[in-house]
Amino acid sequence: MPREFDLTLPPAGGDEKEAILSALRSRGELSPESDTFVQILKKSLDARRGTLRWHYRLRVFAAGEERQQPFRPGYYDVHRAEPVYIAGTGPAGLFCALRLLELGRKPVLLERGKEVGLRKRDVAAISREHRVDPDSNYCFGEGGAGTFSDGKLYTRSKKRGDTGKILQTLVWHGAPPEILYESHPHIGTDRLPGVIKKIRNTILEHGGEFHYQTRLTGLMSVAGRLTGFITEPGGKMNTHCLVLATGHSARDVYELLAREGIRLEMKGFAMGVRVEHPQELINRIQYHGIKNIPGAPAATYRLATRAGKFGVYSFCMCPGGFIVPSATSPGEVVVNGMSSWRRNSPYANAGIVTEITEEDIPAVSRHGVLAGMKFQENMEKQAWLEGGKTQQAPAQKLTDFLENKRPASLPPCSYFPGLQPSPLHEWLPPFMVERLKQGFRLFDEKMRGFITGEALLVGVESRTSSPLRVVRDARNHTSVSCEGLFPCGEGAGYAGGIVSSAVDGQNTADKVHAWLSRG
Repeated sequence: MPREFDLTLPPAGGDEKEAILSALRSRGELSPESDTFVQILKKSLDARRGTLRWHYRLRVFAAGEERQQPFRPGYYDVHRAEPVYIAGTGPAGLFCALRLLELGRKPVLLERGKEVGLRKRDVAAISREHRVDPDSNYCFGEGGAGTFSDGKLYTRSKKRGDTGKILQTLVWHGAPPEILYESHPHIGTDRLPGVIKKIRNTILEHGGEFHYQTRLTGLMSVAGRLTGFITEPGGKMNTHCLVLATGHSARDVYELLAREGIRLEMKGFAMGVRVEHPQELINRIQYHGIKNIPGAPAATYRLATRAGKFGVYSFCMCPGGFIVPSATSPGEVVVNGMSSWRRNSPYANAGIVTEITEEDIPAVSRHGVLAGMKFQENMEKQAWLEGGKTQQAPAQKLTDFLENKRPASLPPCSYFPGLQPSPLHEWLPPFMVERLKQGFRLFDEKMRGFITGEALLVGVESRTSSPLRVVRDARNHTSVSCEGLFPCGEGAGYAGGIVSSAVDGQNTADKVHAWLSRG
């Protein structure tokens, strides 16, 4: 019978498994000559009280003891099955497709952008040439918005579905096995494209299909039931089932749904700026001034507070990362963050954002349910103007922002397209400025030294989540306005990250299967 142990060790270089075995033997848990296999179940870093420690939960198998069988998904050959159409190849669309393979149904994925290898060129062109392809960028294309970000897999949505299966599926497709047990797992933007390619190959080998550079442009319905959809190119496709997994930045899809009378509703979202510090400074704060700790990762943080009744919090923190341009149309500037697997950049960045509600945006209320989306768009256009009508981003020292000083100089930054000094405090909406200022001051009380002249604000961080929800029936996931249309994932307003989107994709596949099985 395998035994389980809790173990605490200081960070150290070298072979982790050997260090664990040595510690267990020194505690008398294992005999020196024992032949064992150690499985790490959980691993978390504790940086409290001025001492760094790794906390482990371990399962130890003796020689010859039966181990848990490795994860192996069961996918059917669906070459001859009836197609189920999925618009979007982000985590919701891809994991919906994988689950359909397990159910014996054929996924046919429609992607407005390009496959991930070709997409890399368009992403590079944003930084090098300041040219934004509206269908192939950091948000659109195979793999979705997460492909060229940190690939963070942390989620609090564990009651919505089997998050463990999501992680195991990613590992089976080439993700690092560490994501199965680390408390804040990530894959890294350098490794995630390879995982996406392997998922694509799995789907193709079992009979699924991909149609790239295929944009959803219309829906067809009769008496509240879907009868088909229209793509460009491609034209009309007759079907009674379409999974809508188009992501939180597909504004043209939201406008299409509004025109077609599909029920939408505004939901809370968040906007703000991206703040960047030297990684060494964040290490110094989080590791209590201890320097050069062997085996210690680039320090991270998660901050949250309230400015009055509104939340202000850090979003998508990227230790050892880069700020990247995430616009999806010419004439706008949007910033986001990414990290490689090793997180070895000299910079640390995070979105610092505040809640946005309907009462914050009366000036664009004439847009009705699309008001939040239009508010985002207006801020991004203003950022483009402030950046000199290029993909250079407007930026300001954190200290100048707090003191209402116009920027004269800027510290170094990881944002490759370049920066333009800009008084963010003058053109961001006053309510956002005030909440962000309160938030930064409270964050400095939690992390002394967070406010510094070395910290840089870069704008705008506006694509944290969808400002809309495509209303669906909770029982069968079909649109309440159009039976057979299945809104899914972050773009539909039902998820908030890679793992939760993937879970919603799996759940939606189950709902589609049950709905189609009714006959």
